[in-house]
Amino acid sequence: MAKLFSTFRLRDLTIPNRIFLSPMCQYSAIEGVVQPWHLVHLGSRAAGGAGLVMVEATGVEPNGRISPGCVGLWNTLQRDALKPICEFIKSQGSIPAIQLAHAGRKASTQIPWAGGKPMKISDGGWQVCGPSALAFDEGFQIPTPLGENELTRVKTAFVHSAHLALEAGFEVVEIHMAHGYLLHEFLSPLSNQRVDEYGGSLQNRMRFPLEIAHEVRMIWPSNLPLFVRISATDWAESGGWDLDESVIFCQELKKIGIDLIDVSSGGTLPRAKIPVGRHFQVPLASEIRQKASLPVGAVGLITDPLEAEKILVSEQADAVFLGRELLRNPHWPLVAAQKLGVPAPIPKQYLRGF
Repeated sequence: MAKLFSTFRLRDLTIPNRIFLSPMCQYSAIEGVVQPWHLVHLGSRAAGGAGLVMVEATGVEPNGRISPGCVGLWNTLQRDALKPICEFIKSQGSIPAIQLAHAGRKASTQIPWAGGKPMKISDGGWQVCGPSALAFDEGFQIPTPLGENELTRVKTAFVHSAHLALEAGFEVVEIHMAHGYLLHEFLSPLSNQRVDEYGGSLQNRMRFPLEIAHEVRMIWPSNLPLFVRISATDWAESGGWDLDESVIFCQELKKIGIDLIDVSSGGTLPRAKIPVGRHFQVPLASEIRQKASLPVGAVGLITDPLEAEKILVSEQADAVFLGRELLRNPHWPLVAAQKLGVPAPIPKQYLRGF
């Protein structure tokens, strides 16, 4: 049996294989509510054999969305629209997961095919927030620094969204702490210049993300796993969030009860020099797996089944997250199974095609 198609048990949940759909924004929600597009998009990846199917970055409050087209989960209408998606994913033998997020200072942008530029409040955008009054880039809003009451509000929003996610039928929640969004903004000294207990030292910069992880873990069922996505490095030439700090952070997440780290990178700097290439983030995942003693998912330009298998067999990661490759081919897991010579989880309706 190929490692890629071995089961993966986390707490009481058994994931049928180690191919996970990475949370990929579709920018197609209306008022945060998923549409038929999302059911087809996510459902086809479940029918295509992915062991875990994760809903895109989902805003825990309206101003936490990246764009007006992003999914949200702060009310029961949004929850109820997600239920059929969870049910279909489960009917295909896959695990439904959702990434809960807050875009922070990178919120209030146009959807990509409308330009993707920052939106002014007068044009339907909203006031963005962050740890400090530092804009992401030229043309972006200067965020309102979160005070004590606002920090409490955001923590409450994450907890509330996790409750709604459970009610919708999700079996895994991932907290988004990567890509220069709010919780990553607290971690990086490039975006966090606070002088209170949430800024300055590494311990202080980790405080708010760890508080949210703790609060969500407290209400998320003890038999179900909780993931965290991080950017392992800002790819800054100096002074940024880096791999050594990520290891320490993940060690703290382990103490809270986080079950898997989804290891990505970048997002804090608009023009960072990122060495993009095949599997360029796998060494980051491997380092965290080894030094933090936590299961990890590797992500980033993993496209070939034999190479994905090698990543797992060499114990650099415990699962692979596929994003763009699964956008191109929703049946990649079925093709991968054939290439690796193992039984493919082919839906009965598709058997004659294989």
